[in-house]
Amino acid sequence: MNELRLRPLEGLPEIGPGDDLPGLLAAAAPPGPGVLVVAQKVVSKAEGRLVALSAVEPSPRARELAARADKDPRHVQVVLDASRSVLRVAPGVIICETHHGLICANAGVDMSNAPGDEVAVLLPVDPDASARRIRERLGPGRAVVISDTFGRPWREGLVDVAIGVAGLAPLRDYAGETDRRGRPLQVTVMARADQLAAAAGILMEKNAGRPAIWIEGVDTFGDGSLADLLRDPERDLFR
Repeated sequence: MNELRLRPLEGLPEIGPGDDLPGLLAAAAPPGPGVLVVAQKVVSKAEGRLVALSAVEPSPRARELAARADKDPRHVQVVLDASRSVLRVAPGVIICETHHGLICANAGVDMSNAPGDEVAVLLPVDPDASARRIRERLGPGRAVVISDTFGRPWREGLVDVAIGVAGLAPLRDYAGETDRRGRPLQVTVMARADQLAAAAGILMEKNAGRPAIWIEGVDTFGDGSLADLLRDPERDLFR
């Protein structure tokens, strides 16, 4: 790749449950090959991944964690329901492992840009399947990345990462190739899907209303899934 070009898809309406998001994205996408990065929030809204806190009865465990994290016990219950395990609790945040295997704050349960004051938005049940459905409508020669905003160990600030992919090799393995001085590369593996998500995130500011970014110039089309990006717990030094 010598040049990447990024541009938001314009004219998308506010997305709600049951909307034909793949069709809307396909209609707005330009012709030719490219990668479409789509914000998780609009995918979740279209798939009805919404929970009204008024309908949630928090468990004793949720109330105990809510007191430690200074959060609404109903919100915490939704987080627990979306979690495989809880790893850390601190004021304002609960670090969880989701049922997908993602490690993130509050199991990805978010209330920003939700369609109501007390409505929580959950991650898609299967982000890879969500990406595949969108890609089917886009047609051949195109790939899809579903992105979400995550924190990072040892670093301040948030970055968009890939939580679902279709038609794209999420990792670029340089092992066996050589650097510019001819030395063999042994362990260099780049998280290409995350790099594309992060680049798109610059145009996806929270208040910009740009949930889909089209990227041209990518040469890493192929196969893969979220599982390729998840580190084996036995090699995870941060848990």
